[in-house]
Amino acid sequence: MKKELLLVAAAFFLMSVTAITAVHAFEEETKTVTISKYESDITGDGTNESIQLKGVPYEGEEGYLKEIYIDISTMGEKKYKIPLESGSKASLKLVDLNQDGVKDLFSNVLTGGSGGITLNYLYTLKDNISKELRVPEPLEMASTFENGFKAKITIAKTGKTYEFDLKDRKKYYKKLGLYYKGRLNEPTELTVNSFHSLKPIKLNTGEVVLQGTQRITGLANADTIAFVESTWKYGEDKWNLTDTKVQSNKEKQAGQGGQKS
Repeated sequence: MKKELLLVAAAFFLMSVTAITAVHAFEEETKTVTISKYESDITGDGTNESIQLKGVPYEGEEGYLKEIYIDISTMGEKKYKIPLESGSKASLKLVDLNQDGVKDLFSNVLTGGSGGITLNYLYTLKDNISKELRVPEPLEMASTFENGFKAKITIAKTGKTYEFDLKDRKKYYKKLGLYYKGRLNEPTELTVNSFHSLKPIKLNTGEVVLQGTQRITGLANADTIAFVESTWKYGEDKWNLTDTKVQSNKEKQAGQGGQKS
């Protein structure tokens, strides 16, 4: 009788362990989420590859992904995994940005910080060779507040200077001690942020280029002064600046065109 009881207990224990293991495996599997998936030829061999953008959220914090990666499987059963930085959101687009006739992998990761900065990645898998292509660097600018409640920026690549009237913020700046009787208390620079967005756009010629937007802020992150838009085309193994547009925050809010160069 004791032997039978022991056998029943052992069987129950094994069933419990199996059930726990299965539940644990299911939980591990569900930690990975598929953000987007595509079937497309990204190697140039004429057959479609399976491309998936995946993320692993922090436990108990679904709004932030501790791991983000691109998972690729080819018809020839080759597999590639391209790791990206962690962030709150991620997106993936398949576009031919280096003009070689084969779609590239362009991905954005939103860092989740108050500045709304995105991290940008570009990869090619042409001929089944995984290679990272550099994305354009944000524009460098000299920036400063000026006497008379004004500010100006100068874009290094173009040499163009733009001025902004900030008289509508007079009370705010005076209260914070930036100005006294319309004059600066001390030289103060603006903050030139990295790309707030970088996205592919299609030109009338059919070519796909990248368009980036940078936000210029004053004394605080919420103190937005201007937006600088830059357009970049890939050629001769590098990104070439083809156009810039500068809008004051007022113009942006009103939907006005801004200044081109």
